[in-house]
Amino acid sequence: MQKTFIKNVFIIVTTAIFLILVINVLLNKHTLENQQYNSFQAKIEQIIHTIDNNRRELELLKRNLDEDYLIRARAAAYVVDKQEEVTMDVSKMQYLAKLLNVDELHVIDENGIIVSASVSEYVGIDMADHKQTRPFLELLESEDDDAYIIQEPQPNAAAGIIRQYVGVARKGQKGVVQVGFEPKRQLEAQSRNTYEYMFSRFPTDVGEELFVVDSETGDILGHSEGGAEDSVGNYYPLESLLGCELGAYKTGTDGTQRYVVSRKNEDVLICAAMPAEDLMEKMLGNTVMTLIYLLCIEAAVILLLNYLVKRKVIDGIHQINEDLCAITNGNFDTTVSVGGNREFEELSRGINTMVTSIVSISNRISAIIEISGVPLAAFEYESGINHVFVTLGVGELLGISNKEVAEFCKNADVFDKYITRITKNPIEGETDVYRINDEKYVRIHMSDSLEGKLGVITDVTADIMEKKRMRYENTHDPLTGLYKFQHFKKKAEEHLKHLEEGEVCAAVMLDLDCFKGINDTYGHDIGDRYLQSFSAIMRAMPAEHFLTARRSGDEFCMMIFGCRDRFEVIRCINHFYDKLGENYVPLSETEERVISASAGYACTADASTEISELLSHADEALYVVKRDTKGVYGEYFG
Repeated sequence: MQKTFIKNVFIIVTTAIFLILVINVLLNKHTLENQQYNSFQAKIEQIIHTIDNNRRELELLKRNLDEDYLIRARAAAYVVDKQEEVTMDVSKMQYLAKLLNVDELHVIDENGIIVSASVSEYVGIDMADHKQTRPFLELLESEDDDAYIIQEPQPNAAAGIIRQYVGVARKGQKGVVQVGFEPKRQLEAQSRNTYEYMFSRFPTDVGEELFVVDSETGDILGHSEGGAEDSVGNYYPLESLLGCELGAYKTGTDGTQRYVVSRKNEDVLICAAMPAEDLMEKMLGNTVMTLIYLLCIEAAVILLLNYLVKRKVIDGIHQINEDLCAITNGNFDTTVSVGGNREFEELSRGINTMVTSIVSISNRISAIIEISGVPLAAFEYESGINHVFVTLGVGELLGISNKEVAEFCKNADVFDKYITRITKNPIEGETDVYRINDEKYVRIHMSDSLEGKLGVITDVTADIMEKKRMRYENTHDPLTGLYKFQHFKKKAEEHLKHLEEGEVCAAVMLDLDCFKGINDTYGHDIGDRYLQSFSAIMRAMPAEHFLTARRSGDEFCMMIFGCRDRFEVIRCINHFYDKLGENYVPLSETEERVISASAGYACTADASTEISELLSHADEALYVVKRDTKGVYGEYFG
């Protein structure tokens, strides 16, 4: 059966693979063209983006340099106007040029003659004799004292070297002060804006070429292969390139067919091309790879089907036969559980239902209790069956009477609602643990399915009470029962963070007066009783306003919160001191004393206040009280 099935599957899958391969060959060419078109478009878009960026960068650089050069030119004019003697000496002009960080400095008189310069050879040049110098004569005709001319970089009239000149009109007399610069940064930026430079930065795949064509003349302005510009014009006529916006195959005069994509940007065509034979090689490579993948998939499918047939069909039949033999031999605990397909699952359920009707319910539940290894109780109820099966001890663990247990056993829906209500609120930090009452906690493990529910209940009261004791010891002072200082700071910080608008809270630091004398005079046992009496008064304060803690030794602290203003805070402190004054602590058989304590407090209505800062302020107020007097409290005023 298994071999026949696999043979037929092999024939079907192999036929499907070759059909897929034929379809793939037909579609692969179109897909590759689309991919190449998208790739070319992305590269062309990058080129356009780079051109725009370079142009903006060059414009910004020119604007910034022009402003800088104009400032230097005006500075030179100011010096020349204020110190005429500078123009009488070439060395002084050179010094001024060096001081202003310019390459050349000229002074032109009202006749357009250079009368002074940092370059002695330029003295005597008539500005009207050359087209490069002639524009600066306009400044002699201008009536505007702030007139200026910024010339583009070009060969100068005197030596033919590239310079950029800036001229400004002199103030108070006819004349021009001119500065010259070697435009290194502009020329460098312009070099980065050439197509050759940009193409050197763009990677191309094997066979790909990028080039730019003048859209009016058809001249090749740049090519990714540098010296190939001449040949490009031979097999890419302008009219041919204009029809390649969506991608097209073009056969050049050299007989080579290429896939070309072009895009017009202002007055140029940016183009990308690739030999058609390269695309065909890619298509062949993709087809071979697809065939390999399909063959691998075929092998994997056949192996998987072979495994599934054996695992899910053949092995399933064998397993059902073995389980039926075990049940027939009297092993009623055997559960038939064969999955893999709907028929096997239905068959398994039918067999298990038959076996379940034979096996006693009490035996199954007893087995659950035996497996647990601890005193526990169990319950079970199935969908469509109103009866609940329970073991002894359910009533005691769940805190219900035997009468209620009997009623639950008759009504599965009522029992389900009761269990759901208990398990709705687990104890924080525990898994499947629920509170029955103040003295009992249970863990309920429950399996919930469409068929019904099976649950195991164990008593975990001792564990929970031990954990509570440990948590209490970690957060409370053992002598006074107050919060430990670190835990107090965390809870006080939470109160601060949740401070509502218009609400005021305060940190209070307290120190028992003369406590060392009590310890030294009456002994540490009386001292401990003295501390406990003081702590009892602190614990008796209303929980909605007071958070109390022992800091260390005879130092204590409180957080007073939930107050509308500082006057309510003071009323709370006064209430505490009133209770303190009513309490007498016996020190000996004949002597008792009212506890005396000094305190300092600091108020805030700002939820962003740090608790450490508030406690520090309260400490400062306490220090003032202890220094000046005792037995009273004082407020911090920062």
